[in-house]
Amino acid sequence: MKKLLSALFLGLILVLSACGGGGDEGTTDDSTNDETTEEQTGEDSGEGTDEGTSDSGDGETVDTAAAEEVYQNNCASCHGGELGGGMGPALTEVGSKYSAEDIVGIIKNGKGGMPAQGQVSDDDAQLVASWLATMK
Repeated sequence: MKKLLSALFLGLILVLSACGGGGDEGTTDDSTNDETTEEQTGEDSGEGTDEGTSDSGDGETVDTAAAEEVYQNNCASCHGGELGGGMGPALTEVGSKYSAEDIVGIIKNGKGGMPAQGQVSDDDAQLVASWLATMK
């Protein structure tokens, strides 16, 4: 009987340890992607299609890497690491529905089930909103 319980306990530990740590890997991958994007922007800065920046539509250039970092730190837990949604709605095409100003208002004041994000500075809110407004 002790052997059976020991075997079950060992099996349970193996199963739980195999499942743990999945959330940390996504964070590491995202930071690696940010570093890659920064390296690519250094290589492509002379060309017309710069992957590190994007045009917000109003003539303003958005620092994509910085905006993604703010997004990952403040928004990804509800809206997903790849903008695909989760507890909150997907943001993959949010720019086709809202302007950057509208998005700043939603970040600062909340909307529907989303509470106001008081921990996000005005500058960071504008940065993320300008970046999200390019998602069309």
